[in-house]
Amino acid sequence: MSSDPWGRVDETGTVYVRSADGSEREVGSWKAGSPDEALAYFKRKYDGLVVEIGLLERRVKTTDLSAKDAMTAIEHLREQVTDAHAIGDLEALGKRLDKLVESVEARREERKVQKAKQSDEARHSKEALVVEAEELAQSEQWRAAGERLRALVDTWKGLPRLDRKSDDELWHRFSHARSAFSKRRKAHFASLDAQREEARKTKEKLVAEAESLSNSTDWGATAARYRDLMTDWKAAGRAQREHEDDLWNRFRGAQDVFFAARSAVFAERDAEQGENLKLKEVLADEAEKLLPIGDLKSARAAFRSINERWEAIGHVPRDARPKVEGRMHTVERAIQESEEAEWRRTNPEARARAEGLTGQLQAAVDKLSGQVEQARTQGNNAKADKLQRELDGRQALLDQAVKGLHEFGG
Repeated sequence: MSSDPWGRVDETGTVYVRSADGSEREVGSWKAGSPDEALAYFKRKYDGLVVEIGLLERRVKTTDLSAKDAMTAIEHLREQVTDAHAIGDLEALGKRLDKLVESVEARREERKVQKAKQSDEARHSKEALVVEAEELAQSEQWRAAGERLRALVDTWKGLPRLDRKSDDELWHRFSHARSAFSKRRKAHFASLDAQREEARKTKEKLVAEAESLSNSTDWGATAARYRDLMTDWKAAGRAQREHEDDLWNRFRGAQDVFFAARSAVFAERDAEQGENLKLKEVLADEAEKLLPIGDLKSARAAFRSINERWEAIGHVPRDARPKVEGRMHTVERAIQESEEAEWRRTNPEARARAEGLTGQLQAAVDKLSGQVEQARTQGNNAKADKLQRELDGRQALLDQAVKGLHEFGG
């Protein structure tokens, strides 16, 4: 018979494992070799259990193994230890498994507390995002508020989910705020478009009447009507940019026809018109002092005052009119361009188009630059020169697009 502190093999080849209290349990039999070989074999089985328990201990300690999976693995190993056909201190292995259970439970509680803390932090963060979004929903800073709302969406996506009910309620408020802002912005720009369309229709009618009066010889009444039409023109507001200049040229052209005819009839008024020219040159000097445009509101009000005095003066000699009126129109155009620049800065759709065009042109320039360099490297100077000319053209377009994009403040 051969024995070990934790087991023995009797004379019949039966193998027993011994517990700390001295009790024994049969774990197998051995007929093929010596008792020492039998003990070594069943000790290796015990060593295998030791390795498995050690691996599980490391997994629990160093990985994110879930408590559920850890407990399942522990119970599986406990069954193996309980029924183990092995020789060794099986009770010690059981105690190690007990300690591992305590570790898993402690870790479960730790994760529970951590998860609750993260959930609470996420709730506060999302509530803060909702409050800010609801404030932004009332903003009229269309570009800045729109960009901030998009940034809030990205922040939201990076936060963990709450319980379904809370998360859905907060998201509903957040989404509703974004929708409300989008509707208000869309309505704002739709209103601007509608106002410009209404101005276009009004000015079409004014142009038609102005053109119908251009051949009138009722000098006084027609001149008075032209003044009324000019007042109505100014009150109508600006039409779309692509229509405004054409309508103005037609409107002004009709007046020019009439007043040119009247000037021919009243040639004796040349002296008076000479005095008018001096007065208008003074007003043109005053108007030009408004350049460059700084405070748009003040400049607009000052120019309106100057223009009212200008209109009250009357006509100037025909050959002097283009120059002096051109000076005033230069100032008026500068004010109009400032107004258009201000409007464009609030038009995110136009900015997006400008950015898209700039990106496309930049890509084309980069591609052509590479092709020119490749052609030079290959010694194909004719091809390189042709590509360089095309590159120069695209670069000029890109420079113009970048300049336009800068008008948006970008």
